[in-house]
Amino acid sequence: MDLTNKKKILMSEHPEIAEHEWIDDCFRVWETRFGLWSTETKQGRKMLTGLTRDAVVDMTRWHLKCEQEGTLHLYTRVVGSAIVGGKL
Repeated sequence: MDLTNKKKILMSEHPEIAEHEWIDDCFRVWETRFGLWSTETKQGRKMLTGLTRDAVVDMTRWHLKCEQEGTLHLYTRVVGSAIVGGKL
């Protein structure tokens, strides 16, 4: 199935998708009520939130590229364990 037909099917199943400006035909960006900017994929997965629109768009592109290439683990790490020890 070519990309055009896939897009038509997706738009007919979810007409609300056509209401948004899609970046790279992959994710959308919007301003939150707190003045921040957030992104979300067409599948509805919330992605990133940041101070400026340009920064969020750039980092979402980078994040999705790393996911696609399978290299995201090279740029992430866990700091701390977030486990409370002892009695509260």
